[in-house]
Amino acid sequence: MGIGIIIASHGKFAEGIHQSGSMIFGEQEKVQVVTFMPSEGPDDLYAHFTNAIAQFDADDEILVLADLWSGSPFNQASRIMGENPERKFAIITGLNLPMLIQAYTERMMDASAGVEQVAANIIKEAKEGIKALPEELNPAEAAPVVAKTSDAPQGAIPEGTVIGDGKLKINLARIDTRLLHGQVATGWTPASKADRIIVASDTVSQDELRKQLIKQAAPGNVKANVVPIQKLIDVSKDPRFGNTHALILFETPQDALRAIEGGVEIEELNVGSMAHSTGKTMVNNVLSMDKDDVAVFEKLRDLGVKFDVRKVPNDSKKDLFDLINKANVK
Repeated sequence: MGIGIIIASHGKFAEGIHQSGSMIFGEQEKVQVVTFMPSEGPDDLYAHFTNAIAQFDADDEILVLADLWSGSPFNQASRIMGENPERKFAIITGLNLPMLIQAYTERMMDASAGVEQVAANIIKEAKEGIKALPEELNPAEAAPVVAKTSDAPQGAIPEGTVIGDGKLKINLARIDTRLLHGQVATGWTPASKADRIIVASDTVSQDELRKQLIKQAAPGNVKANVVPIQKLIDVSKDPRFGNTHALILFETPQDALRAIEGGVEIEELNVGSMAHSTGKTMVNNVLSMDKDDVAVFEKLRDLGVKFDVRKVPNDSKKDLFDLINKANVK
């Protein structure tokens, strides 16, 4: 049993948002698109839904992401839901991209979760995905009532304090020229189960604008920090971070090598994106490198680091040095 997702809309909106979701999260199984075109009637739309459901397994639960409450896609999905009381359905309206991405995330994170549980989590994320800049345009939220506790620790944690086992947990380390962007925020962060994102870059740590943009791009429940490489090395040895599960983002393999040679314990690097520039060779559609990059990867390999070449979690893993050899990097 799994969950089949139907994206439904008036016109081709559903097709477009499905394509956007694939760009960010990769191609997904058990996803069908239903469009209601101006020349069609309710029976045509009903047939589209019936055909979409027929593509799923008989015991799959059905999640419908529709554009408008009481619109024709919603009405026909409700009709089918009522005609099949033995099958679990959930219909959510107000279709937006955070909603679709969260639907993919929920399925990936817990394959055993039922459609009702998944739907409840999606609604929260879809609402929180509506934000504005400047930030003062966002409606003010009432401050939560917090019980006062006189013995709660205040201020910074003293140096030397050991939390947990005193070792920073690196759930994922990734090389990505774009650092923190949609695919990382919505795909890799939940897949890694990290509770903190650490961007390690001497250059970016000195750029206040980029630092601010990165912090804004972090998922709502995960804090993002931008630090120099040496700070990452220090943090990796600081026992106060024993309960931290981190996703580390490097802009270049050179930065990753510096960190690892400095003592950051990384067993595997996810090689996700390396931007093209003059003098570099494309080894696949998202990785571009020159001889210096290859030499760095060879050093990392000699240090025992393994490589996971994937743009998004759903991609199949590729062999880094097989790609390099085929591209004949010069």
